[in-house]
Amino acid sequence: MKTTASAKKELSQKQRDALFATLKARFEKNRNRHKDLDWAKVQARLEANPEKLWSLNEMERTGGEPDVVGVKSGEFIFFDCSERTPSFAFHQ
Repeated sequence: MKTTASAKKELSQKQRDALFATLKARFEKNRNRHKDLDWAKVQARLEANPEKLWSLNEMERTGGEPDVVGVKSGEFIFFDCSERTPSFAFHQ
């Protein structure tokens, strides 16, 4: 069985740092989507849940632009906020 970062669905430290920088910049640029939220709390929650961070990275990697749009039952809600539909590779 593979033990690479992708097989375990965990990002390397370099990937996490890059993703957090991208997500934070988007968060700050689009404050209207999450007026009452604090980035530090969002980042702390993501750091505690690496599987969610993996999913956001996959969305970003395929052309999406995930951003926090709210909180429900204590969970942060992310949507793809890209202007265009991301392109996906389909395998036959």
